[in-house]
Amino acid sequence: MATKDQTAPAEEATEATDAKAAAAEPSSNGDDSVEGALSEQLGIEVGDSPFSLELSQDQKDIRNWVHGFAEDVVRPAGEEWDEKEEFPWPIVQEAAKIGLYGFEGVAQFWADPSGLTFPIVNEELFWGDAGIGMSIFGTTLAVAGIYGSGTPEQLVEWVPQCYGTPDDVKVAAFCASEPDAGSDVSGYRTTAKYDEANDEWVLNGQKAWATNGGIANVHVVIASVDRELGSRGHAGFVIPPGTKGCEQGAKVKKHGIRASHTADVHLDDCRVPGSCLLGGKEKLDERIAKAKEGKSSKGQAAMRTFELSRPTVASQAVGIARAAYEYALDYAKERETWGRKIIENQSIAFTLADMKLEIDAARLLTHRAAWMGRTGKDFDNAEGSMSKLKAGEVAVWATERAIQILGGNGYSREFPVERMHRDAKIWTIFEGTSEIQRLVISRAISGVHIK
Repeated sequence: MATKDQTAPAEEATEATDAKAAAAEPSSNGDDSVEGALSEQLGIEVGDSPFSLELSQDQKDIRNWVHGFAEDVVRPAGEEWDEKEEFPWPIVQEAAKIGLYGFEGVAQFWADPSGLTFPIVNEELFWGDAGIGMSIFGTTLAVAGIYGSGTPEQLVEWVPQCYGTPDDVKVAAFCASEPDAGSDVSGYRTTAKYDEANDEWVLNGQKAWATNGGIANVHVVIASVDRELGSRGHAGFVIPPGTKGCEQGAKVKKHGIRASHTADVHLDDCRVPGSCLLGGKEKLDERIAKAKEGKSSKGQAAMRTFELSRPTVASQAVGIARAAYEYALDYAKERETWGRKIIENQSIAFTLADMKLEIDAARLLTHRAAWMGRTGKDFDNAEGSMSKLKAGEVAVWATERAIQILGGNGYSREFPVERMHRDAKIWTIFEGTSEIQRLVISRAISGVHIK
């Protein structure tokens, strides 16, 4: 019995060794890789997963095309138009000539079923220069307003007029914010009254911070049709070209994105045809009736536009952050102090590592939100706001870190990172401040109406 007890552990050890050896043997199909073993045991082709973070060839081609324009045309002109604080019509016209600015181009970018092409294009363009990038893509916010609330017939009629033609370039403006109401959309005072006898809407009020305001061919205006309902009493209207009573107010002198035109818009008994109400009057009457009964609706006109545009706005911030990171990285590889490249110092290298980390994280959040929006997924956890919040704050932080890496040079206008930092700040303010994004996210995840 003693002998048997002593030999049992040895036999178990031998069996264990045999089991390990068997597990290590090549599979019967001749593939000695782990993937081959999994393929045989699970009955699937490993590597054939439908999930992929790799861009398609079409997306890569478009990205490279836009990057080339940003590198050759936009970036060299950035400093000039920032100093001028004027709208860069010649650059926008160049974009129109190659198909980057225009209805057809935007339709092509938007047609991507993954939703990624449009943010990819925006990232590359804003990598070139944010002020010029906003001049080229500022029109898309008005287009998003028409798309979000308009009928198919209104899309066909008005979106081409937002862009004009390569030989006669036009821009459009989305007018939501007001002097006393920005994030507080329920505080909008601009009114729209229906003149039933003439089938016209009469708009009165003042809009503020309107990109392309006053110089636009088409203005999309958010106005209140029922003040008692607050934000649920809002509707969107198209102001056709040359409409009397729609005029530019004061142009804003800005801290950053100075090539982009920003101004107030005054509406003084501005009359537009009934057909200019986005979505049509029947749909508006139904929505107002539900609101008066206390029933929920699909949301306000302004908020629908912001939800559609937030991933795109986030991608713009990612482009600015990436531009600052790449410039700082190249600088750190060349700049020498105390006999060595500053990239060899941990404080510099670790900062650049963190910049890369945060930029990639912001891009992933942005691409997820863009995909969700394009494929009709609900933003149950405010994923659109997450992307905009993260990307905007990363842009401000990364551009500030780039200035610090360049030291005194970073603070000089001889180097572009100071302009990138000035440009980046607006991404934590417009399209919903960082505080508003946190409010939206916290309400979504908690189900509580946090104030």
